[in-house]
Amino acid sequence: MTNFAAGRRPLPTSPFKPRVKAPPKHFTVGDRVTHDAYGLGRVVDVEGDGDTAVLVDFGSRQERITHPYTAMFKL
Repeated sequence: MTNFAAGRRPLPTSPFKPRVKAPPKHFTVGDRVTHDAYGLGRVVDVEGDGDTAVLVDFGSRQERITHPYTAMFKL
């Protein structure tokens, strides 16, 4: 068997290519956000350096959203 100097590169269309890690989301007090389930809101409080949870005011109610904020996006 031959050992190649370069590592194996998956093809761009391969279903087995390594997943790209998304950059972490950071929110600060006052940020406008949208949530898939709750809609538009504004960040009211941040727990821990923003890596634990955020409290968001969605108008009719406030929700505590925990990390990893997959359904919430900054506007």
